[in-house]
Amino acid sequence: MSKAVIRVVLISLLSNGVLAIIKFLAGVYGDSYALLADATESAADFFASFVLYFGFIYSHKPADKNHPYGHGRLEPLVTFIVVAFLICSASLIVYKSIVHIITPHKTPAPFTLLVLGVLIIWKEILFRIVMNRAKKSNNTALKAEAWHHRSDALTSVAAFIGISIALFFGKGYESADDWAALLASFVIFYNAWHIFRPALGEMMDEQIHEDLSERIRVESVKVAGIIATEKLHIRKSGARYYIDLHAMVKGELTVIESHKIGHDLEDHLLREIPEIAEVLVHIEPDSVTLPA
Repeated sequence: MSKAVIRVVLISLLSNGVLAIIKFLAGVYGDSYALLADATESAADFFASFVLYFGFIYSHKPADKNHPYGHGRLEPLVTFIVVAFLICSASLIVYKSIVHIITPHKTPAPFTLLVLGVLIIWKEILFRIVMNRAKKSNNTALKAEAWHHRSDALTSVAAFIGISIALFFGKGYESADDWAALLASFVIFYNAWHIFRPALGEMMDEQIHEDLSERIRVESVKVAGIIATEKLHIRKSGARYYIDLHAMVKGELTVIESHKIGHDLEDHLLREIPEIAEVLVHIEPDSVTLPA
């Protein structure tokens, strides 16, 4: 695993821990349940980042005898754990928000808006940092972590709006921030699905890599002796891809000649598309002359 990815995960871990404490203290002393709900999600984020860190370490272990495709499949499993944290925290926010709406309480303190403003900006910055690294490393779990930061930012935005309404309209609108927390929880549920779906596809070997598939076919016919490509199956493990490819050559070629072309194709794809870890080439003749 690259040092850059480790650094991003550790930043997420530290940030989530610090933000959870700040939100909790501001929520308690500022009489804002929206902030307390926000703190709940940040606490869940902290534990999710903790799981993510150790999951990354294991998933980037090299291939061995028992794991010839490496350990990259742990990444979508870690993503599922992150999603579980999101769902649990959102469910808790829903429950607590409803309880708090029907319970009379004070109007939140004005300073909570300042706290939320700073947190929103920081969380959006974290989202962009982590997502940028996730795209560069093609890492599903890191993308989930990025969306975790975006969810946290959206929760804080909802809390900011709710507290602003409560402060501006005064008596009778004390529960506005609770309604904001309730709304934010549904945003979290939506993002949980947004994170879960591609990770599920990766676990199920779903053929969702259209851009890579087209790139492989274009590069394949550049190899001398390759007439066309037929079946193409792509399996993702971690940040790398494992390719099963049927390639067509002239039917009158000898086994040795066809074998060499197959190796040339494999070498070409590995050289031109670095994210490919392994290519299994099956040679097909363009025509077969059966004996009389």
